[in-house]
Amino acid sequence: MRIAYHLGAHCTDEDRLIRCFLKNRAVLAEQGILVPSPTRYRRQVREISDKLGGQVATPETQAMMLEQIIDDAEGERIVLSWDSFMGFPAWAVGETFYPRGGEIMRAITRIFPDHSSEFFLAIRNPATFLPALQAKIDAKGSASGPRAMVSAIDPFSLRWSDTVRQILRNNPGVPLTVWCDEETPLIEPEIMQAISGHAAGTLLADSDEVLAQIMTDIGIARMRNYCKEHPPQSVSQRRRVVTAFLEKFARPERVEVEIDVPGWTDETVAQLTDLYLRDVAYISGMAGVRLIEA
Repeated sequence: MRIAYHLGAHCTDEDRLIRCFLKNRAVLAEQGILVPSPTRYRRQVREISDKLGGQVATPETQAMMLEQIIDDAEGERIVLSWDSFMGFPAWAVGETFYPRGGEIMRAITRIFPDHSSEFFLAIRNPATFLPALQAKIDAKGSASGPRAMVSAIDPFSLRWSDTVRQILRNNPGVPLTVWCDEETPLIEPEIMQAISGHAAGTLLADSDEVLAQIMTDIGIARMRNYCKEHPPQSVSQRRRVVTAFLEKFARPERVEVEIDVPGWTDETVAQLTDLYLRDVAYISGMAGVRLIEA
């Protein structure tokens, strides 16, 4: 089997993808794609990988974990999703984003040595990612205090390409698919198909949840009706349709991110955004990486 790991990052997907896959579990199972409940593996894989200490699992341990995750079901692909696979929010930023992410994933994949792996990662503009991550940490009652993480680092030193590089270095031969969270509304079907591997033309219920969250109810209803009456004939055509409806029906409060970080100015945000775009362009040329882009 092939195991597809959706790695997050934090403050991007918020479990929307795995909720959609779970709603469509029966349809996917018909194609040999298994989608276990996150409660069956999230805590367990971290505990087992810690016990293994980086060593390869025995056949008995591997069989035990697979039985716990998928019972006796048979399939060709398993989809696992957790934004804390590579580290919990408080440990998501160091000298780079998820500094131990590649090492942790190497340990996790060694639980299943007889099965191939594939990684999927959404990245986000540091100008919005860092404040959102800090808010997530604060919401969990971190003792570090508000704004502690953001104020303690140099945001201009952070590059997602460094994270990608160390994931690849620690997991040679494991394919890595990356996309920008900001583009998810336009590329969500391609993301979902890449992760699950479902056949082209497969209809998945609630597969436009991201759009439903950032578009008015009237807008999403009209777009769905339009696509039903005029099914897009290509990826580019669908993106043009989505763009047109977003321009008219987007919820401003959902698409316009307010950034409030002490000491940050509009120029700070603009500079971080420019560095991010340059970094994405660099990632697109890295060997072993597939970039899904609009």
